[in-house]
Amino acid sequence: MINYIFFVLLINIITTFDLYFNKSTKTYTMQENDSLEKNLPENAYRELTPGEVYEPVMSANKTFPEVTTWSVVMGLLMAVIFSAAAAYSGLKIGQVFEAAIPISIIAVGASAAAKKKNALGQNIIIQSIGASSGVIVAGAVFTIPGLYILQSKYPEIQVNFWQIFFSSLLGGFLGILFLIPFRKYFVKDMHGKLPFPEATATTEILMTGEKGGTQAKLLVVSGLIGGAFDFAFTYLRLWGEEFTSRVLPYGTALADKVKMVFKFNVSSLIFSFGYLVGLRYSLIITVGSLLSWFVFVPLVNEIGNLIIHGFMIGKVMIPGSGGINPFAAMSPEDIFKACVRPIGIGAIAMAGIIGIIKSSGVIASAFKLAVGVGNKAQEGVKIERTQKDLKMSFVMLLIFFTLVAVFVFLLLGVNITLTQALVALVTILIISFLFTTVAANAIAIVGSNPVSGMTLMTLILSSVVLVSVGLKGWQGMVSSLVIGGIVCTALSMAGGFITDLKVGYWLGTTPIKQESFKFLGTLVSAATVGLVIYILNQVFGFTQTAVHAKPMTAPQANAMAAIIEPLMSGSGVSWVLLSVGAVVSILLNWLKISPLAFALGMFIPLPLNTPLIVGGLLNHWFNKSTKDAKLNNARNNRGILIASGFIAGAALFGVFGAIILFITGKEDSMNLVHWDKIANGEMIAQILAFFAFIGLIAYFIWESFRAKADD
Repeated sequence: MINYIFFVLLINIITTFDLYFNKSTKTYTMQENDSLEKNLPENAYRELTPGEVYEPVMSANKTFPEVTTWSVVMGLLMAVIFSAAAAYSGLKIGQVFEAAIPISIIAVGASAAAKKKNALGQNIIIQSIGASSGVIVAGAVFTIPGLYILQSKYPEIQVNFWQIFFSSLLGGFLGILFLIPFRKYFVKDMHGKLPFPEATATTEILMTGEKGGTQAKLLVVSGLIGGAFDFAFTYLRLWGEEFTSRVLPYGTALADKVKMVFKFNVSSLIFSFGYLVGLRYSLIITVGSLLSWFVFVPLVNEIGNLIIHGFMIGKVMIPGSGGINPFAAMSPEDIFKACVRPIGIGAIAMAGIIGIIKSSGVIASAFKLAVGVGNKAQEGVKIERTQKDLKMSFVMLLIFFTLVAVFVFLLLGVNITLTQALVALVTILIISFLFTTVAANAIAIVGSNPVSGMTLMTLILSSVVLVSVGLKGWQGMVSSLVIGGIVCTALSMAGGFITDLKVGYWLGTTPIKQESFKFLGTLVSAATVGLVIYILNQVFGFTQTAVHAKPMTAPQANAMAAIIEPLMSGSGVSWVLLSVGAVVSILLNWLKISPLAFALGMFIPLPLNTPLIVGGLLNHWFNKSTKDAKLNNARNNRGILIASGFIAGAALFGVFGAIILFITGKEDSMNLVHWDKIANGEMIAQILAFFAFIGLIAYFIWESFRAKADD
């Protein structure tokens, strides 16, 4: 049944491709000597005055090469590469980098190297297909690893490649299809009213074709350096991965007695994220982490001491219960996992609720506009090339086929009853549709998608609904996580795809081509991420066991699993701890501080947050390093390229190393140094890590400061 549905989908996509691509090619041969504008129109980023019309770079009255063998093959190659890279970074540190910008740089550079003429339209298609990677990965890694995490407690749970693949694929399809009716509202009707930060950066890169070769070269070189650096400590073990306060005098005593420890991961990938998000968000995330580790963890231990030894209230001594402090034998890491992490989960969930409330107004208006678009499609009025979408009747048909495929997947792939599958399907349909506009609006305004918070809300709602129809235990956990995976991928796709469509609007591509070939990018990305998650689970795992001493962090998936398990097993939820986190998010929102960023800092382990502040401080310094604003901007832009290269390189080398370990079956097969067999080996490894990181930062600064004001 599923094979038949996807065969129908594929035939329709190929038909659309054949009709529009062949027509465009014939027209273009008559226009091939026409030149494009080298700059965006003056009114590209501002609101239009009454009666004013925006004319894109590629005129709507002409056709240009967009969907070609070159653009499709390059787009699919980018989808594979960046799906693997984004999956690794998402599971390691909980951050999935947006692939649109580095893919645009590579597309421009590759087209220049291949001497492609009038390559702008093709580069847009490369970027659009390739950018499927990051959004599909976000949907998968935030939820599906939760199945592996729960499997360690419930051996009955069986996880296979097809569960990951179909939940990612179907969720991606729904995200595309639900967003298409809203394209005109977000990209045209709201022209100049929504900033679209990521789409703006991507558009500027695609417009600077003559600089593409140099930028692409720097991206590749920095990728090799960042990748080699992380590979050296992750797989070769030339130095340690973390620097901790335990190697300092009295550091171990402070950790054992007071339960206070400082940790810093030296990965090029993590501090580069700090550079990209800037000082403000780096600081918010890091402070959230410091609150958990330097306040809550020691506080929990001290409460244990007070209960045992007693305490004073005024002049009255309250006697202790005697015995031993149960937290005394626990490490700071264990206290964090048991008592503090649930506070972070509550904060994340409340941050998601706050984000939904703030975005609720756009849902009704976008829905009304979608109905209007559907009616206009039937009027027979000639539509400009740059405003051609897939026909609404065709979109509705594809939505129907996709929902049927989701139903069959739930019925056969998750093994639930007919009634339960219907309830799950309705839940997916309603939540995915309602939250699609929330995700798109968030990306359009701030450039970030609160998908993890919305997915947590989805899991809670779906769990309550599924329990009401008798679905509990491990089967309920699997069902909820699969539902969460489909919804999360749909929302992530909607947020990412609106960026592609806005880029296309500014530059003048044909929307129907972007929409049609986004399905193909989704298919390839879903297959890639399924394979990568499977390999990383085999090599590193997502829970700490005797076999996997240092598992992948997978923070969002751990949060999802922690929420689902008590709801479905009937063991109860730590509502007090969750409520404390919720109150923290409410107070932060009241203070105009991003609750989601702070909550993620509270939840993600300390060593993965502290390096962010280094990147944030470098970003701030580069922007203030001289009195020449143009030079500062050039240095910052060069730093963005290097940071993007570090992230992509470290992630790709990480996947490459994981594949080698997967093939060899030995975790230490590439280790050149065995620090555990050397006297004071751990301390030496951490000291070497510190100095290696200093060297990496020195290169980052030196290379960034090579920028010139006219770059």
